Parts: sequence; C-alpha cells; structure tokens
Amino acid sequence: MAGGRALVLGATGGIGGEMARRLMAAGWTVRGLHRDPSRLAGRQDGIEWIKGDASRPDDVAGAAAGAGLIVHAVNPPGYRNWGSLVLPMLDGTIAAARAAGARILLPGNVYNFGPDAFPRIDEDAPQNPTTRKGAVRVEMERRLRAAAENGVRSVVVRAGDFFGPHAFSSWFAQVMVKPGRPVRTISNPVASGVGHQWAYIPDVAETMMQVLERSSGLPAFAMFHMDGHWDPDGTAMVGAIRRVLHRPDLKVHRFPWPLVTLASPFVPLFRELAEMRYLWRTPVRLDNGRLVRLLGREPHTPLDDAIGETLAGLGCLAPPPT
Repeated sequence: MAGGRALVLGATGGIGGEMARRLMAAGWTVRGLHRDPSRLAGRQDGIEWIKGDASRPDDVAGAAAGAGLIVHAVNPPGYRNWGSLVLPMLDGTIAAARAAGARILLPGNVYNFGPDAFPRIDEDAPQNPTTRKGAVRVEMERRLRAAAENGVRSVVVRAGDFFGPHAFSSWFAQVMVKPGRPVRTISNPVASGVGHQWAYIPDVAETMMQVLERSSGLPAFAMFHMDGHWDPDGTAMVGAIRRVLHRPDLKVHRFPWPLVTLASPFVPLFRELAEMRYLWRTPVRLDNGRLVRLLGREPHTPLDDAIGETLAGLGCLAPPPT
C-alpha cells in the first residue's frame, strides 16, 4: 500500500504528526482537519489543511473523499470527555472509510486489558478492563471488527506509553519533565521496582508504515503489538535522561499519586490520571511476536538517542554556554 491520498486525524499531535510526515516522505498526499486552518498558515509541513472538526461526521467524510487511508490518531485532550466523544469520532471515521473505500489505521494501547491478561499480553489475550477508558478502547476495536465484516478494513497497532519530540500530551512531557524549560528535576510516576513499557513515536510511525507496506496480505481487521522500550524496574527512563543531560546527580521525585488521588473528586484531570495509576504499579508488557513474524524485526531507536531527540523537541535542553 504505497502512495495515494491519506487523511490524518490528529495531525497536529504527536503520533498523527509523525505519521503525516512519514506518509508524505513515502509519496502520499496528506490531508488534515483543523477548526481554524488560518492558524496553521505559516506551517511549512506539506499537509493540505481542511477546515473541519473530527467530531463532525460530515467534515470527516468530506476530507476523506478519494483517500485510501485514514489515520485515526485523534483523542480528546487531557483524557477529558472520553465517554461522550471517543466513540462518536470513531463512528465518523468508519463511515468516512466506508464511503471512500479507505483503510483505517488506529494507534492502540494497553487500556483494553485487565489483570487476567497481565503481565505478558499477546493480541488474542482476553479484554476485561477495569477502567472506563479501557472499556471505551474495547468498544472501539469491537466496532472496527464489526465494520471489517462489512468491508471496512483496519489495522490496530498497540504500543506502550508514547514519548517523542512532538508528543506534548504524554506522560513523559506532562509528568516526568516540563516542556519549554531545561530539566531541573525528574518526576517519576513508576512505582519502585515495577517495569513499564514505553513507545518512541518515530518508531511507532515507522512500524505502522512497514505494516501498511505489507497490508495486501493482511486480514480485514489486523492487530499488532509493539515491544518498544521496556523499562524493567522503573529506572531506565530516568537513567537515560541523566545520561543525555550529562547530569548523573539530577534529582528524581516520586510523582505525588496520593495527592492526585485525594484531589481526583474535584479535579477532572486528576480523576482521569488516578484511574490509570494501576499501569504504573503493575508490570504490563505487550508481546510483539506477531509483528516480528510480519516485519522480521521491530523498528527500534536506541533509548538514549530517543530521549535526546525527545528532550530537544520538547525544548528541554539548556542552551550551550557562550
């Protein structure tokens, strides 16, 4: 599956933006939706920006006309309003894909799974989530499966917590460091000794591109897991930040989970964060065996290189001394 036209929903975000860049480099014409395209007039990104809203089915259908691929990389910001917005947005994408004859590409995560699937999870593991967002993720994939039975093709690539140079809405950027300023301290959300899975967004996008290149042999609904970067005890990311910054003494603080939990009834964002605390207290790892069988190997940037690019992109590197 090479060339053609693609609609990227969420093209101003981390994974959506990276997919747009990769697609254009591979010869695709890429469209993006934005409520006010005039605000993007100065961006030399090569995306054909169309006025519209991903929550409006007619806007999505219009932008998807003639497309062979729709990248559904859009989510409500800050975890807010998942229950009321996420599923209608996906329904709009499915309808647009059906009308255009396009394939849907969806970045997934581990929310679908509950303790009965932990700690090592393959694509066929039971999906019995214990959170509201997990239930939404399960329903998203159920709808994609149902659409596949009626001719709408889709690919889901699940990965760990995203981080990358343009991923400002991520745990790495919103919790561990502060974008736009040099790193003075690190806030670590992982419980001591607990493993955690991370996914470097450029690797995720490259993986998706390689899967698309082999899409002619895929079933109508295909699903793959990435291994990404496995932090075996919750210290690997901290260690990489220290090495990249040449600051082995950089202070590390534990993320204030008790305060977040205490304030969660009153602060919507804290409520949503607290719901996902279990992923930082329990080792949960996706098994990439199926992906490796398809690709031969998973795209993988060395951790220190990935952290260096991420910190630079987030504006977290101090300027060199003069």
